[in-house]
Amino acid sequence: YAPDKWTVREVLGHVNDAERVFGYRFLRLRRGDPTPMESFDENLFAAASDAAGRPLAQLADEFVAVRSALLPLLEGLTPADWRRTGTASGWTVSLAAVAWMAAGHVRHHQAILRERYGLG
Repeated sequence: YAPDKWTVREVLGHVNDAERVFGYRFLRLRRGDPTPMESFDENLFAAASDAAGRPLAQLADEFVAVRSALLPLLEGLTPADWRRTGTASGWTVSLAAVAWMAAGHVRHHQAILRERYGLG
């Protein structure tokens, strides 16, 4: 929608990258790993990705695969599991918060694609 913004393909590539990061964080918290997790530079990732040259269908299929890999980690969690915490990007986060962030991140970019890129 603007010259200095990502293309639609780059947005989808970013969503896929972020989904992997959320999945990694969720796994670390689920396994009780107390090691702080660093943030990631989304612009660096986007610049180094090949998303702009990939078919949209391939990027969509990739999202389905990445999200499908995360979902089994949600199975069988107890209320205590959802409250597990760790440090990500300098913030204390719970397992529940990471799950909500992953879902909210996708919705955020869906809204951007709809509102700013004019996509349905």
